[in-house]
Amino acid sequence: MNFSIKCEQEQDRRWLAEVPQLPSVLSYGTPADDRMARAEVLALRVIAERLEHGETRALEINISLPAAA
Repeated sequence: MNFSIKCEQEQDRRWLAEVPQLPSVLSYGTPADDRMARAEVLALRVIAERLEHGETRALEINISLPAAA
């Protein structure tokens, strides 16, 4: 399964990083690099929890990060 991290700057100049394929995974704040790293960590935790509780089966995963925020 492929996951992508999208990162955009909000009007208040903070960054929002999210994984659209996992609606509960988002990180808000500064700097952008930290937000993307936090979103990646959260995505891996959500995937691990789903595997642990039998909510999904083991799949190959790919996480794509934007080149620069």
